[in-house]
Amino acid sequence: MLLGRHSVTTPRGKRGGGLMDRSAYLLLSRIELEGPMSVAELSDAFGLGVSTLNRQTSAMLRAGLVDRVPDPDGGIARKFRITSVGRDRLHKERDVVVNGLGRVLEHWSPEEVTAFTAALERFNSDVERYVGRPWPRPCEDAPPEAVASASTE
Repeated sequence: MLLGRHSVTTPRGKRGGGLMDRSAYLLLSRIELEGPMSVAELSDAFGLGVSTLNRQTSAMLRAGLVDRVPDPDGGIARKFRITSVGRDRLHKERDVVVNGLGRVLEHWSPEEVTAFTAALERFNSDVERYVGRPWPRPCEDAPPEAVASASTE
């Protein structure tokens, strides 16, 4: 969910230690959905400069969230692949976000939540179309928890 970037449900002071920053969360989410990605691919996906991504990926490498691997498709660029540590931390962070959203919506009726979800999905798709940077979605045969967590990106 694009609105989730603002951490309204989990203010920094209430989050506790050890959780990742927004840039790592977004990059890891994309790498988890698409598989290994090069700096150029990440730059294109997010519309960020290579120097910005080099800083962000270097921090993720130091934290053990990603590792560098040869291009699985045989290209010359090395790619970033999420590690098991990165996947575990991403999923913990996603749980914090989802639980925070659950607390915000706890007094909404199921119909209100459904309508809100549909409107957010449309909003996100329209933003992606407008800026020309679609966000990958899990395939339809993905387990329900993967689809539910991806819709909160």
